[in-house]
Amino acid sequence: MAFARESSIVFRRQIRMNLRNPAWVLIGIMQPVLYLLLFGPLLEPLVGSFGVSTDNAYTFLVPGLLVQLGMFGAFFAGFGLIGEWREGVIEAERVTPANRTALLVGRLMRDVIQLLVQALILVGLGYVMGMRGSLGGVLLGIFITLVVGGACAAASNALALTTKSEDVMAPVINIVMMPVLLLSGILLPMTIGPDWLQNVSDFMPFRYIVDAVRDSFAGDFGTSSVFWGTVWAVVLAALGTWWGTATFRKENA
Repeated sequence: MAFARESSIVFRRQIRMNLRNPAWVLIGIMQPVLYLLLFGPLLEPLVGSFGVSTDNAYTFLVPGLLVQLGMFGAFFAGFGLIGEWREGVIEAERVTPANRTALLVGRLMRDVIQLLVQALILVGLGYVMGMRGSLGGVLLGIFITLVVGGACAAASNALALTTKSEDVMAPVINIVMMPVLLLSGILLPMTIGPDWLQNVSDFMPFRYIVDAVRDSFAGDFGTSSVFWGTVWAVVLAALGTWWGTATFRKENA
């Protein structure tokens, strides 16, 4: 009960900060929406040659953009934490007896709810553009995205408290995100790449997550991609939460 109460207190403060400036929800979704509007039409004559489970360009593209939204949007969550640290908010929380995991989880609850709103907007626009997908598959895809988003937000918070500098954190995120974007098949499937590139992408957990969300949107729930993508999402969430909690505890030392 104490953990839930402490997480709720942190969450309510964080969500009030977001409600004062709701434009961030729309700003965070602008990149995937632009990809949907500008890149989607380019895929329509090509998607049939990809060898994927759907011949609908938007059923292929929207799941990748969902994962991109979960990764990119959540990875920037830590920038706000640097501001809180600079203003002394983190120091004030450190002197309380609050559970250090609750300090992280309260923030992650805010990040996941923000991601859910953005995901619903993106999926709604996808349907308007012509995406096809079963309700159950879309819900499963959104759930996997939220788990991944929580993992990335936790890692972002840990990185923020480690670097304590936007000037350091921004290039680190960009260095990490570029190969993830290119090797996860978010925009184009890795099956169309050369063998060496496919072999490299096999070591990219986010590739399995993207494939899992795509298969779920297509209604293929029993594939190995759905299983391994879900497993990787849960593993990354556990690792991110562990790292974030360890960083908050270190800050208390």
